[in-house]
Amino acid sequence: MQSDLKDVLFLDIETVRVVDQYKQLNERLKTQWARKANFFKREEGQTDEDLFQDRAGIYAEFGKIIVIGIGKYTEQNGVLGLRTRYFADHDEKKLLSEFSDTLEKMGPATKLCAHNGKEFDFPYICRRALVNGLPIPGVLNVSGKKPWEVNHLDTMEMWKFGDYKHYTSLDLLAAIFEVPTSKGVMDGSMVSEVYHQQGDLNKIAEYCVGDVVAVAQLYLKMKGLPIIGQQNILYV
Repeated sequence: MQSDLKDVLFLDIETVRVVDQYKQLNERLKTQWARKANFFKREEGQTDEDLFQDRAGIYAEFGKIIVIGIGKYTEQNGVLGLRTRYFADHDEKKLLSEFSDTLEKMGPATKLCAHNGKEFDFPYICRRALVNGLPIPGVLNVSGKKPWEVNHLDTMEMWKFGDYKHYTSLDLLAAIFEVPTSKGVMDGSMVSEVYHQQGDLNKIAEYCVGDVVAVAQLYLKMKGLPIIGQQNILYV
């Protein structure tokens, strides 16, 4: 296996608003949400409660993680494969503890890769770990590290080529590189409702792992390599 493919752990997280209804927030958090919501662009008649339903899940202060999907390249008889698994739980602390234990077992050589991971997934995990009274896993803890000591990769950053104004979604890159995705199952805007109304963690986890596979395939494309055949992707 090529050195730049070894020890790369691909991940994706799914997040939802911390409570189903705005009225379930305590008064202190309602006040803080109102302050944050003042900075949002609103449609006519849109209330703080409406904005909470739509957007709270993307902020670690008002959301929580319900699924973390991971994937790692494998090689057998010279054929590249991908092994995936996920952590899913209504109990965020338990989920994060299990994920952290897995990271620690993988060792310090592990390089994390996600799409927009440096702006979203990695800091979100760190913030929610602290909220739950957990230590930040070593590979995620960038405090005091020099830039070249941080083992974080980001397929969106790889596509930017230094253009820091440019945002490109995973969906768009998967489309132009003809990488299959899980978007037929659901999309990100549906996660909170599927969770709070249906409680269907399995459906969300399936969607999350699909994005992990897409990121791993996209990484190969950006290295000028062919994607992995479906028959060589293992779902645990």
